[in-house]
Amino acid sequence: MSQSIHQILHISRSGMLTNLLDLDVVSHNLSNINTTGYKSSRSNFQEMLNMGLKNGVQIRATQRFMSQGSLKQTSDPLDLAIQGSGFFAVTLPDDRTAYTRAGELKLDVNRQFVNPNGYPLVWDGQIPEDAEEVNIEQDGSVMVKQEGTWNQVGTIQLTRFPNANGLLGYGNDLWLETEISGAPQTGTANTEGMGSIINHALEISNVNLASEISQMVSLQRSFEMSLRTFQQTEQMLEQAIRMRIV
Repeated sequence: MSQSIHQILHISRSGMLTNLLDLDVVSHNLSNINTTGYKSSRSNFQEMLNMGLKNGVQIRATQRFMSQGSLKQTSDPLDLAIQGSGFFAVTLPDDRTAYTRAGELKLDVNRQFVNPNGYPLVWDGQIPEDAEEVNIEQDGSVMVKQEGTWNQVGTIQLTRFPNANGLLGYGNDLWLETEISGAPQTGTANTEGMGSIINHALEISNVNLASEISQMVSLQRSFEMSLRTFQQTEQMLEQAIRMRIV
């Protein structure tokens, strides 16, 4: 009997801890609902067994969803969104390459494209000093207006992965290649299965507000149920101890 009560306590405790951890994931999704290029995540659970008996649950991993987010129109010609498959590539301070769907680009002092963190975009050109306007085509062609004439000065290519869900999060909506993601495949936008590059637009997060709110309510109720079970089982254990002492 004592063994069974202790097992119930442990299962209730693991349930509360798991609900709290899952609530953190849901809260993180909700807090990033307006973050450009953010990809939602969910917790994957694993049932714990001990000698063939159920012994609670634990979070096995956190899975990201790389599905397309909606596009939001902007007034900035250097705001880029990807419609379809692919990522922009940027160079990190340690010379590694990271990948992102957030295309809020600016020109730095060297007239190179950089993301909001100042990481340079990987592409094969440079914006000339006498450029009057800049326009990026759907295939990634970077066009500049010089003395009233449009000229191509380079191309922004896209990169895709055999398993984009296997990418490793770096932070700031940047992703790193892993063995699970497979090797990067770089190609021209709007061809070879790559997505199109849309200027004057940004991809907003793919967080489903209704789904996340529903999940939060469910987790709160589950936590309360586990808490009540823990408290009631603890009272039963205390009564059993008193009876043995008497």
